[in-house]
Amino acid sequence: MRNAALTLGIIAGVFGMIVGFFGFGYTELVREYTELGEVFGTFKNPDLVRFFSLVSPMLAIAGGAMAKARALWGGVLLLLSAGGMYYAFGFNVFTMFPIAFAGLAGVLALAAGKPDEPKAHF
Repeated sequence: MRNAALTLGIIAGVFGMIVGFFGFGYTELVREYTELGEVFGTFKNPDLVRFFSLVSPMLAIAGGAMAKARALWGGVLLLLSAGGMYYAFGFNVFTMFPIAFAGLAGVLALAAGKPDEPKAHF
């Protein structure tokens, strides 16, 4: 389970980085060219989107990397990443895989209480 959490967490972080690049970039474009926001719409809170565009993928990658050695901490970071992506971007066609992968990886890491290693976190 820890290996699956590691793999899914890193994949979620990479996909989350792609979503984050576009989210952060779009908020910067709208800030520079306001007419673009009038045509295509804007985010309600662009600072929140910028923050979670950076933090959520980092949490997913860090949580995935931690899942093998510290499953509890890694699982919490992965679930925070999934929640942050959902809060900032919502659940749509672009965010469904990063959110689902980070969430599943978090659940798997938390469920790995008595896995392959003799020391469990429970």
